[in-house]
Amino acid sequence: MYKVTLIPGDGIGPEVTQAAQRCIDATGVKIEWEQVLAGAEALKKDKELLPQATLSSIKKNKIALKGPVVTPIGEGFRSVNVAIRQLFNLYACLRPCKWYPGVRSRYQDIDLVVIRENTEDLYAGIEFEQGKKQTHGILEKINQISAKKISPDSALSIKPISITGTKRIIRFAFEYALANNRKRLTCVHKANIMKFTDGLFLKVAREIAEEYSGKIEFDDRLIDNMCLQLVKNPQEYDCLVLPNLYGDIISDLCAGLIGGLGLAPGANIGDEIAIFEATHGSAPKYKGRNKVNPTAMILSGVMLLRHIGEAQAADRLEQAVCAVIKEGKHVTYDFKEKQDQHTAIGTSQMAGAIIERLR
Repeated sequence: MYKVTLIPGDGIGPEVTQAAQRCIDATGVKIEWEQVLAGAEALKKDKELLPQATLSSIKKNKIALKGPVVTPIGEGFRSVNVAIRQLFNLYACLRPCKWYPGVRSRYQDIDLVVIRENTEDLYAGIEFEQGKKQTHGILEKINQISAKKISPDSALSIKPISITGTKRIIRFAFEYALANNRKRLTCVHKANIMKFTDGLFLKVAREIAEEYSGKIEFDDRLIDNMCLQLVKNPQEYDCLVLPNLYGDIISDLCAGLIGGLGLAPGANIGDEIAIFEATHGSAPKYKGRNKVNPTAMILSGVMLLRHIGEAQAADRLEQAVCAVIKEGKHVTYDFKEKQDQHTAIGTSQMAGAIIERLR
């Protein structure tokens, strides 16, 4: 029996999370779900975006399935998602982007994995507001020691990239590639311009790549060229490892290659704790309408099953998802040509069709 924290989330979160939970349970893997709240729903009930009970549950169980959450403007954290990643040191963001037959897309045969560093870079949240006294002091100091001058009416964001943070994400990427029979790892950067930050990321990546020589092919691409290559020749790439900001952008681009965010699962993983969640947001306008595509959340459940060592159950669930999508009868509106509402089914019903395939 596994104990897993379940965070339904906000907006469409409860619907897609319940769909994923039902599908995971239908594999026969015994899971005790411990349901807690985060985001806007938690704020309503507990007056906190991240209640202590939620944090304690994640810390205790070490595995969570999390729906998309809302961070209300002007309330506490800049982002609940970022806060969770930083609190539990979930330094690796894993986002597979795989095309399934039956999905309407400009591309086919896509099977990419985006591995994004999750704690550093411009998303570290080290910002200084324009016009503040502290900001003026920092700008004056920079202008004293740098040949490049910054306008005194600037806002400022700091881009930290460390040897420690880079080593662990690069090693994670290589180990993931080995464990999942991947052939190639591409490091994505802008080291030709940001020579000391992205330059460090690339330098460390090349050093660690030597340890995996003969096991995993390694190369690197500039971020702008990578965007071009993914649009022109996405089938040529396998695993991508990137600093935080680039990883966020590229993972959405790759989701576009396979048909959209509704098909893009994800996980945030640290040395002790892993949280599985879809890449998409909470889409509040669809809340309670039993309309949205649950695939991304169900595939996040597939990732969860693999993480806990239930590979056979994970394979069965992924095959069931694939079969339902390929058949094209019991799917949500976004799978339909011209998004035909009349022949589409709801979120819960699509989950039910997947469960039938598991029986």
